[in-house]
Amino acid sequence: MEKHGLILKLNCPDQQGIVAKIANYVAGHMGNLTEFAQFSDTLGGKFFARLEIDTLSLDVELDDFVKGFGTLGRSLRADWHFRALPYRMRTAVLVTKTDHCLNEILWRAEMGELPVEITSIIGNRSDCKAMAERYGITFHQISMDGASRENGFRQIKSILDEENVELAVLARFMQILPDWFCDAYRGQLINIHHSFLPAFIGANPYRQAHDRGVKLIGATCHYVTGELDAGPIIEQEVERVQHFHSPQDLARLGRNCERTALAKGIRYHVNDRTIIDGNRAIVFPD
Repeated sequence: MEKHGLILKLNCPDQQGIVAKIANYVAGHMGNLTEFAQFSDTLGGKFFARLEIDTLSLDVELDDFVKGFGTLGRSLRADWHFRALPYRMRTAVLVTKTDHCLNEILWRAEMGELPVEITSIIGNRSDCKAMAERYGITFHQISMDGASRENGFRQIKSILDEENVELAVLARFMQILPDWFCDAYRGQLINIHHSFLPAFIGANPYRQAHDRGVKLIGATCHYVTGELDAGPIIEQEVERVQHFHSPQDLARLGRNCERTALAKGIRYHVNDRTIIDGNRAIVFPD
């Protein structure tokens, strides 16, 4: 069943009375708090919160309620964001050859587990085109080999802008993004890396893990920044490794981690359950 109301995300310097002030504002306009998740970072002196508000009985118009919160938000020296429910986030998926992560996203979106609207699938190879066609989703094939790489990213940016994309998911998109691209979509790019970061960054992490004889492998869903595989981590999953497992076995086990971590990471992001705080992501799981 779809929810109706508002999501509020907020972060500000930690101080006394924040929860009471927010709750009083909502109650003062006959709103009902159906969820209030908070975190006070004592080391950093910051306060983070995510709220869901039932607005059915508001005594003011929804726009006036949102605008009116500005007085309280400014007094708290806060950054805040409202989102009206229900909604579906316009999302593009970037791929190369492997399709297991793409399949997971499409399946969960079709099941209604992810409130997303897949605007298109963008690939620098044609391997995932057939899957896009099965789901009736536009597939853009972009050449990114050699000297065409920079122009390829310019084409991708044009597609994302034209489709008014709010989120781009790198579902095993095996290209390093240029800094200007990362900056243009800061906080709107999610990647799945087939390693338990910060270990084994870059290429062939399962081979690296096998060579080191690790006992656990994993996958990491994270926001993309200009620093390779170093963006704020949203979600991680692990599988136990036995001494007889080959690099191929690790890849097989790792695919399970990748699918689960990416699906959870997307779910948290599109449901406004993440707040980026420097090099880390604050996550309020559901």
